[in-house]
Amino acid sequence: MKKLLFSTLALCLSGFAFSQTFMQGVGINIVLQSASGISADPVGAIMYSPRVNFMEEENTSFSVGIPMSFGITGSYNSQDIENNSLGFMFDAPLMFNYNYGAGSTKEAEDKFGFYGGVGFGYHTHQYVATDDQGYDVTARMSGFGPVGNVGARLGVGHGSHNLDLRFSYMKSLDISKSNIIGIGFLFNF
Repeated sequence: MKKLLFSTLALCLSGFAFSQTFMQGVGINIVLQSASGISADPVGAIMYSPRVNFMEEENTSFSVGIPMSFGITGSYNSQDIENNSLGFMFDAPLMFNYNYGAGSTKEAEDKFGFYGGVGFGYHTHQYVATDDQGYDVTARMSGFGPVGNVGARLGVGHGSHNLDLRFSYMKSLDISKSNIIGIGFLFNF
């Protein structure tokens, strides 16, 4: 009985190991961050979203991915160097998603698809914001926290090419307890 159980488990794991597909996308992401007493401006970011499908059917898959975003915030004036307020934002969640339809696999021929999932992410943001009294303050928020995301994909062209509209939410577990909301638009290939 142990040999049968072990053989079945080995067969399932070998099928699991050989059904991996790498997929990726690039695009833009708008990140909104809020914390108690501080209102930060939205940040435009460049997004790169690699993922590996580890369980695939004809038009469904489970995947693990890291949809990373990097953005520059603030303003720069070469004539008035003392009043520059440049900062940066980096967001990197590890996401486990269920994918259906367009973009779920390289073989999926659907023209519409969706996905949703959960994960855990890291977010850091150095920025200039306005406090409750109206003063500009330079601040930095960095932290880890749980993340959820949902999205829709529209198949374009041939193969696995699709347009992806993504919404994400992260609750930072650091002292700021920031709410980080992302709205992204990607081209997956």
